Order: sequence, then C-alpha cells, then structure tokens
Amino acid sequence: MEDRDKLPIIIRHWIEHNNSHLEEYRRWSQKAGELGWERVRAKIAEATEEIYRSNTSLEEALRELEAL
Repeated sequence: MEDRDKLPIIIRHWIEHNNSHLEEYRRWSQKAGELGWERVRAKIAEATEEIYRSNTSLEEALRELEAL
C-alpha cells in the first residue's frame, strides 16, 4: 500500500484513538474536581481541550486529503 493510501487510514486511526481517551480524561478531570484538586482538574481539562483541537485539525487534514 502506498503512503498516499495509508495516510487517510492513519489519520482516521489517530482521531478514533484520541476520541477513545477524551471521555476518560473528562471523567478523571471531574474526579479530580470532586477530590478538591481544582488545579489538577483544570490541567486535565486543558489537556482534554488540546486533544479536541488536535482532532479538529486532523479532521480538517482528512477533508483536504479527500478533496484531492
């Protein structure tokens, strides 16, 4: 399989992989908050947002590939 065929598959995998972790990050952010660890909660929430933004960029890259 050529790289041009592999890349969309890899990007889809990255997106799915990131999505599988997002829910867990949200859950642990909430637990940290419940334990009174607000700064920890905020940092996990920040990381969660960054991963969400990363997925948005990956989705845009995938759309660009599909338009070629």
